[in-house]
Amino acid sequence: MADVQHLPDEQRFVIVHEGREALLAYRLFNNGAKAAIDFNSTYVPPEFRGKGFAEKLVRTGIRWAKEQGYELHASCWYAAKFIR
Repeated sequence: MADVQHLPDEQRFVIVHEGREALLAYRLFNNGAKAAIDFNSTYVPPEFRGKGFAEKLVRTGIRWAKEQGYELHASCWYAAKFIR
């Protein structure tokens, strides 16, 4: 499996595998005085599902967000499983 790439200008993390792209999208916002992140979408091409792509993306995204000091939110049901 390829490494996760962070594309901050596009607010997403991606894994490019066999010319296809799996992704974790997010948006940054302010929650009162605190900077926050909302992981709002994950997508893995059907042929790569069940192989750990989504989990790798979410764990990488959460680790990065914690390093930045963001308050964590997830409107994506899959990412929410890792934040609870």
